[in-house]
Amino acid sequence: MAGRHPDLAGQGVIITGGGSGIGAALVAAFAAEGARVAFLDVAEAESRSLVSSLEGSVEHLPHYIRADLRDIDALRAAVAKAAATLGGIRVLVNNAARDDRHDLDTVEPDDWDENQAVNLRHHFFAAQAVAPHMRRGGGGAVVNFSSIAFLLNMGELPAYATAKAGIVGLTKSLAGKLGPDNIRVNAILPGMVLTERQKRLWIDEAAIAGGIERQCLKRSLVAADMVGPCLFLASDAAAAITAQSLIVDGGML
Repeated sequence: MAGRHPDLAGQGVIITGGGSGIGAALVAAFAAEGARVAFLDVAEAESRSLVSSLEGSVEHLPHYIRADLRDIDALRAAVAKAAATLGGIRVLVNNAARDDRHDLDTVEPDDWDENQAVNLRHHFFAAQAVAPHMRRGGGGAVVNFSSIAFLLNMGELPAYATAKAGIVGLTKSLAGKLGPDNIRVNAILPGMVLTERQKRLWIDEAAIAGGIERQCLKRSLVAADMVGPCLFLASDAAAAITAQSLIVDGGML
């Protein structure tokens, strides 16, 4: 994979939620491209283990910065630290999310607000924080991770689905605002990706089989399937692409 997108080599990249799942695959992939990567996460053990696993295999070892993205002051401080450490920011990948299930009849206002804070709010404030750094560098790319969940009429996660739909709207608005600064903003909508968390909490063999049956591609999707689309949208290969949403679901929709 190294060198597939040579324009990413040496560039500063921030990835939120990079300690596990899709985020960890993205951290490893950008590092393999020669990028200077910083990733934000609250899961210290997993994050430090990821950094250790990449020692000796990449030119620039990723930097782990612990940050609770619900705390906007902490997020802003983490972005500032990352920019100073990396020498600038060219790419932001807003990946962090938590797809907790919740019942319509039991959700309280605090539950709703917590879900939006975990899944939507930090996308905006991370973009707000990196924009000045990208402007100083002459441009950049933001890749927001949404989900096909809001397109599937899934009744067990109304707050999550709302947040993921909101990310698409936010993507288009940010693209309109930041385009004149040569900053592109796009979204990726993953399908049923079998991360360890998904398999542990939500998806059993019957669900996996049902999902594959709905897909054109008759195999499970894994975190690595999100790597190519994200690298593409972050790189100069997508230099004229902004305000777009790319569905990566194996042809389920």
